[in-house]
Amino acid sequence: MGARRFDPLSRTATRGGRVDVPDPRPARAAAGAKERRWPAPGPLDLGLTLGPLRRGPADPTFRVTPDGSVWRATRTPAGPATLRVRAASDGTVHAEAWGEGADWVLDGLPELLGAADDPAAFVPRHRLVHASHRLRPGLRLTRTGLVLESLVPTVLEQKVTSDEAYRSWRRLVRQYGEPAPGPQDLYVMPTARAWAMVPSWDWHRAGVDAKRSATIVRAARVADRLEEAAGMELTLAAARLEAVPGIGPWTSAETLQRSNGAADAVTTGDLHLPGIVGWALTGNRDADDAEMLELLAPYEGQRHRAARLILLAGRTPPRRAPRMPRGDIGRL
Repeated sequence: MGARRFDPLSRTATRGGRVDVPDPRPARAAAGAKERRWPAPGPLDLGLTLGPLRRGPADPTFRVTPDGSVWRATRTPAGPATLRVRAASDGTVHAEAWGEGADWVLDGLPELLGAADDPAAFVPRHRLVHASHRLRPGLRLTRTGLVLESLVPTVLEQKVTSDEAYRSWRRLVRQYGEPAPGPQDLYVMPTARAWAMVPSWDWHRAGVDAKRSATIVRAARVADRLEEAAGMELTLAAARLEAVPGIGPWTSAETLQRSNGAADAVTTGDLHLPGIVGWALTGNRDADDAEMLELLAPYEGQRHRAARLILLAGRTPPRRAPRMPRGDIGRL
């Protein structure tokens, strides 16, 4: 149930949603927590399942502790909550929650850990995908049921390096969010109203350009309508998100992979993913979106899972150009 080191923790594997979680150790329940135990229906790797929810190693809403616990601070429809999840060796998951949204996150625990996912529907068609799938039997696709929570950091990641986006997320969450309930020093992300009220100079100081900040503000103003997408079929959910100017297929797919557990939400319009998929499956580092979709066609209905397994395999084309340069408009 603990983390297994199948391969070096490369940037590509990290992008595939992998977080190392230590082997669980006995731990006392913290004071004031509501608790729930859930018997996982099969192998479950917390690091692989919950890893996509972490936005960088210093995400103020996410933490892994040495006792094998994964902590997550979130803003639910019932209010702020902190969730602690530990996996026992017998396959039972022990969860504790604090805050106004404690009952909400505990009720959603099974889907957060992939209960709505159907890994048996996935059939590997390529040797590399088969090997990656075999090594990661505990991979489940999480479903948070929270759209804005996934959408805002995804918009921050548009057209910039991961490090820039993570820095912006940390600064804005700490400045406009609130301390999370419970014993950990975590933060709950800002409310939709707070996102809409961030002044232009603070977006600038956080390194967020006018285009991305305007997209987040527009999304925050229709947050209730966007949250309805969590209960929609994938095509309708994507259309709902993409009705907001500034949200395109890349952003909607990356959001719905997390909020809806969408197994077929393949990310198009990405700078690196087509080349990684092309290189891993056919040796073509210059593959574009059309070629990537053709290669993933055998996985129709499970294309997101296939792409994640390819990323987790860590096979990337040799570098032949400098990395995308990092910028910081907050210093201008």
